[in-house]
Amino acid sequence: MWKIIQMKQVLLSTAYLPNIQYFRAIYQNENIVIEQFESFPKQSFRNRTQILTDSGLMNLSVPVVKVNSKQLAKDIKIAYKENWQAKHWHAIVSAYNSSPFFEYYKDDFHRFFKDKFEYLLDYNQQIMELIFSILGIKKNISFSTDYLHEKNIDNNQIQDLRNAIHPKLSQEQGVNYYDSKTYPQVFDSRMEFVPNLSIIDMIFNIGEDTINYLKN
Repeated sequence: MWKIIQMKQVLLSTAYLPNIQYFRAIYQNENIVIEQFESFPKQSFRNRTQILTDSGLMNLSVPVVKVNSKQLAKDIKIAYKENWQAKHWHAIVSAYNSSPFFEYYKDDFHRFFKDKFEYLLDYNQQIMELIFSILGIKKNISFSTDYLHEKNIDNNQIQDLRNAIHPKLSQEQGVNYYDSKTYPQVFDSRMEFVPNLSIIDMIFNIGEDTINYLKN
């Protein structure tokens, strides 16, 4: 059964190279629960991220092996029929090679595009642990022990963001931790600022100062 603790929890889906909004939600709360018993939906940030290239916004998606529509998030396996890791890493290098902090952090991230991981949940979580280490984030992260249906959620105890942070949903400033505050980006001399990209956009561009953008 789901155990409710006294301090309010934030309930999030797993996410691939999560965006800034996702990390703001984590940083501004103490108890974070990652959902692992939901039926895995299509076209979400669970296996997709967004970076900024010289051609504009780019979506990077991790291909997954799906057996049926009721397959749980914890059981989703990564597909390797195509060499998506090399394609993703090439895109990241092309986008951020000239950024101020790419050389400093690139080796930390590169292994995630060489080594093979069986389960998406494990893959995403290990990337998140690396980002926590880089930014010095220490939070209580746990995984759900059962599926908690939306109608059974006590909003005074749990903030449900499982489907609130989504590429198909428009976000308003201040809602669900979205923020459009600007910071230097690689192509800002010829391209308008693009908010809420993968956290790596911020890390490669401003390094440890990223933490100051997550605070409020």
